[in-house]
Amino acid sequence: MKIRIAVPALAAAAALALVGCTNTDGAERETVDADLIAGIETDAAAAELLPAEVAESGVLRMGINPNYPPNEYKDENGEPVGWGVDLGDAVAAKLGLEPEWETMSFDSIIPRVQEGALDMSSSSFTDTVERQKSVDFVNYLNAGSQWAAAVGEDVDPENACGLTVAVKATTVQEQTELPARSEQCVADGKEPIDILVLDQQPEVTQAVVDGRAVAFSADSPIAGDAALQLPDQIELVGEMFDAAPYGLVTPKDSELTLAVQAAVQSLMDDGTYLEILKSAGVESGALTTATINAGEN
Repeated sequence: MKIRIAVPALAAAAALALVGCTNTDGAERETVDADLIAGIETDAAAAELLPAEVAESGVLRMGINPNYPPNEYKDENGEPVGWGVDLGDAVAAKLGLEPEWETMSFDSIIPRVQEGALDMSSSSFTDTVERQKSVDFVNYLNAGSQWAAAVGEDVDPENACGLTVAVKATTVQEQTELPARSEQCVADGKEPIDILVLDQQPEVTQAVVDGRAVAFSADSPIAGDAALQLPDQIELVGEMFDAAPYGLVTPKDSELTLAVQAAVQSLMDDGTYLEILKSAGVESGALTTATINAGEN
């Protein structure tokens, strides 16, 4: 069950302010050169793998939850941007299709792919064995979990019993990591972790900024970006852990999965993929081979 916790209107408004492309106290987020995407040529071999109905439609329908900067977020015009969007656009281009983005809640994306309302998602999904039961994942990045805390807070992720820790709903951190840590606290006779679950990552980050939580746990690119954007308020604590692959979500056992895999591999081979990752500073997690369902946890 997805837990929803309301935030006060003022805090929510402040949280949403973090969605923008820049922060006056931090560093400007780099974006990929538009000419890079515009110059991508169709990979005929990849396009030939497309299901007939997708090829004939001329579009690649992709779902996204754009509140997870720097991977995907909204620009000043409310349009989804970020390197995850750039990657989705690049895959569409390799397949000779026009990208068609649909914004929705994170937990509705996989069901929409299952029912055929979406073709794909590029929305920072960690490839897990449980999720593989419903959809396929074309793996494109290794990422881990990372904690971030308010500057000056003495927070140890390995000793967080009794503390309030914020997290975005439906992520692996909310569903797996923090419950396991909290259960261990109880087993050790200590206070459980007070897990503050919020719907959007900017709200999670804001909860630490305004003191409702002492730390948050998120995917490593997201925690790193928060520390970069808010250096006087947020800092990374502990080491990255639980490294796992991100995957583009596609229908289970489908021709589309194979087409997307071929498109991603083509982007890896011609250097476009690495340029997209470098634009956001996440190239340390780059892969050289586009695998399918490589997640093992």
